[in-house]
Amino acid sequence: MESSDEEDDFPSREWITPQSKIDSIYQSNSEKNYTMCRISEEVAEMEHELIELQKHVSAQGILVQDLMTGVCRELEEWNQANRDTHETQPDPQICELQDPLPNEIEDHKTTFLENIDVLLAEHKVEEAVDALDTEERSSLELNGSGIASSTEASSYKPAFLKRKAMLEDQLVEITEQPSVGIVELKKALSFLLKLGKGPSAHQLLLKAYGSRLRKSIESFLPSCSIYPETYSATLSKLVFSVISLTAKESGLIFGDTPVYTNKIVQWAEWELESFVQLVKENAPSSETVSALRAASICVQASLSHCSMLESQGLKLSKLLMVLLHPYIEEVLEMNFRRARRMVFDLAENDGTLPLSPRFVSPLSAFATSSDSVLIDYGTRFMFIVKDIVEQLTLVAISHFGGAILTRISQLFDKYVDALIKALPGPSEDDNLMEHKEVIPCRAETDAQQLALLGSAFTVADELLPMAVSRIWSTQNESKEPGSGATENIVPTLSNTIEFKDWRRHLQHSLDKLRDHFCRQYVLNFIYSREGKTRLDARMYLSGKGEHLSWDSGPFPSLPFQVIHFL
Repeated sequence: MESSDEEDDFPSREWITPQSKIDSIYQSNSEKNYTMCRISEEVAEMEHELIELQKHVSAQGILVQDLMTGVCRELEEWNQANRDTHETQPDPQICELQDPLPNEIEDHKTTFLENIDVLLAEHKVEEAVDALDTEERSSLELNGSGIASSTEASSYKPAFLKRKAMLEDQLVEITEQPSVGIVELKKALSFLLKLGKGPSAHQLLLKAYGSRLRKSIESFLPSCSIYPETYSATLSKLVFSVISLTAKESGLIFGDTPVYTNKIVQWAEWELESFVQLVKENAPSSETVSALRAASICVQASLSHCSMLESQGLKLSKLLMVLLHPYIEEVLEMNFRRARRMVFDLAENDGTLPLSPRFVSPLSAFATSSDSVLIDYGTRFMFIVKDIVEQLTLVAISHFGGAILTRISQLFDKYVDALIKALPGPSEDDNLMEHKEVIPCRAETDAQQLALLGSAFTVADELLPMAVSRIWSTQNESKEPGSGATENIVPTLSNTIEFKDWRRHLQHSLDKLRDHFCRQYVLNFIYSREGKTRLDARMYLSGKGEHLSWDSGPFPSLPFQVIHFL
């Protein structure tokens, strides 16, 4: 009965649900996702296997093509070798093998040329250079290592070279643009070098940097008149900096090939010639002190730049001095011509000459109220010499010191000639009257004549050596090894002069002055203006004479005493 009661509580069902349905209804979402991932992985694996299979088929096809190409080439060579002995009929099977290969090659050529045309039209020079270089290296027909038919050679290679020339023109056009930057210029030159146009690329490098130099110079030239003494140094800096930069860039792009190195040297020499010509054309008048100063600074700056370029393998100092030598000599000659005119023309001295006391004091000791004008000859002479020497730089002295000292000694000769003309002559003929017209004053009295002699000997023995001491010291230093900035610069030949020889020349001029004074003084003492003799031996014996005057005893005349001690 109990069981029957339980059965009433849980009545039985007429249908039963299968377990698989229950599992499918209550299956979790994670299990469903897992199933889908497994299916996706299997699909990916199948795709990968298909790709590998395609690669394998492609590789087998390439091997077959290579085999066909090799067989065809060997057969072609064999037929070529046996063509003279007998004629052979082409094998139909071989023809079937040959037909597909030329078609693929022609398709590649057509596609390649079309791609190059697109790159050229879009000015993508870098991609075009890489494509042309790769094709030229890989193509047997283009690099000349293979045998191509006459039809192929007459069509593809000219088309290839035509597009290569078009690319070269584009690269040249880039380098010649005025606004092209350094980076773009170097890239274009490197591409030309990669295309096998090294010589033309190097020429374009020189042309580009030369053009930049021209522009810099043209911008600076209007300022030359504003800086008459230092303009040459600025020009030198412009020129030599561009030469240095060009040599550096040439080495980086083209290497140390002797052909390109020689081109750099030739170009630099041509630029030096243009530089010297510019210095001459824009210099002040050659006879001015400013021109001498500008020339000296030019030598100093240019040779300093030359010594810096030697580290880059460019030795230009000798050529520079050969080019500058005529110009420096012209400036020196014109300045000393002006100096010779100034020695005679005292009228130009409007005021006191700006000489230091160490030059003026020794000469002023001879000046009196009656002979101050004659002393001005010595003052003016020393001012001229000092003014010239102060314009010279150390390097200019080391190269032209000998020529300058020679000209100074010649100027001293002219100074002595002026003093001789200021002394009374042995007679009063017409010729001497002509000389007297160019002399503003004459030394008539004994005091004036002695002052004139004293000033001349003071100039020669004391003041002139002191004024040119800078030249002597610089020359002596330049002869010693390790003498500083000028030790790597070879001085010009015959640019030195021995001090004793120079002093001997000055002494010779002084002897001329002293001899002339003694001669005219003795003659004036012996003869009167009427031509009569004023001396007689008997007057000395008797101690009586018109021209004798002594109190305690006879003494030599004052001029004789002075001459004796000179």
